[in-house]
Amino acid sequence: MAQTHDHEIVSIYPFTEAEVDLLANNSNECVLMWATKDGWPVGVTHAFVWHDGKIWLTFAEHRHRAAAIRRDPRVSVNVSSGGYPKGASESLPTGAITFKGRGEFFDDRETKEWFYRALSKKLNPTSKEGEEFFYNLLDSPLRTVLAVTPEKMIMYNGGKAGQHMAGTISEDELGERLSGDKERMNAERAKRGLPPR
Repeated sequence: MAQTHDHEIVSIYPFTEAEVDLLANNSNECVLMWATKDGWPVGVTHAFVWHDGKIWLTFAEHRHRAAAIRRDPRVSVNVSSGGYPKGASESLPTGAITFKGRGEFFDDRETKEWFYRALSKKLNPTSKEGEEFFYNLLDSPLRTVLAVTPEKMIMYNGGKAGQHMAGTISEDELGERLSGDKERMNAERAKRGLPPR
């Protein structure tokens, strides 16, 4: 198959629902992003759990991000295959997803207990001692739990892009070109005197 890859068109590389679950369940890190009171975008790396279609993470209530997200719950969370633990299976999907969504805080004991346990197990899958140590570290009085419910996903499936560049994927396996790679890209090309794509 001839190579048809165009490096300016990337929205055609989505993940399947199953691949989203694999990426989010196996990556140990995400970047939580929010806006400060004066409009600056800020991001911090967190360990997280993917559960019931939400991203769950935790931090101390006195952090600036707690006040900022309570003021405006619109956040983004980036999860990438770069967060896979050392020795992760090579069959896992590669690439990244930015989840745009809204954050909700939980401070009840039941939520904290299941989340602390789930996160501790995820980060210490082969060490009960490590799991218990991390659980006890998390279980502090100032800590709150944030759940982010995605409303939109911005996806880049690196495996699919690699296959496309190599000419080993059929066109019907690619995703639909989204508006950024149709209207917006061609409007920018027109401004520069370039033909549409």
